[in-house]
Amino acid sequence: MLKGFRDFIMKGNVIDLATAVIIGTAFSAVVNALVKNVLMPFIAGLVGSPNFDDFAVWNFNGNLVQFGVLLTAIVNFLLIAAAVYFIIIVPMNHIIERRNRLLGITPEAETVDPQIALLTEIRDSLRTRQ
Repeated sequence: MLKGFRDFIMKGNVIDLATAVIIGTAFSAVVNALVKNVLMPFIAGLVGSPNFDDFAVWNFNGNLVQFGVLLTAIVNFLLIAAAVYFIIIVPMNHIIERRNRLLGITPEAETVDPQIALLTEIRDSLRTRQ
């Protein structure tokens, strides 16, 4: 039983996942700092408030319904997603493309499953008959 546990822990997938979680946790501080200290103050300068928590507050039978809190969470999510995309994904894709060009690596054409190709031909044939 302990041997099985050791084998499970020593698999590459578990180590890779643990490394990704650690790096992701550390990197989230960078992304949060960018959003909190750069992007949100910029938005606050445009709209006059760093968040929308006080926007669309509605008192429903003594209970506060705060749509602004949801709006703030959505804006924060979109800002974090944009920061990750434009600061990490886009530059990384350019670096990978440049490296592949230098090494002469060309992307392989996708192979089409013969069954899919046959079904596509049948579909196209049926369309022309109608």
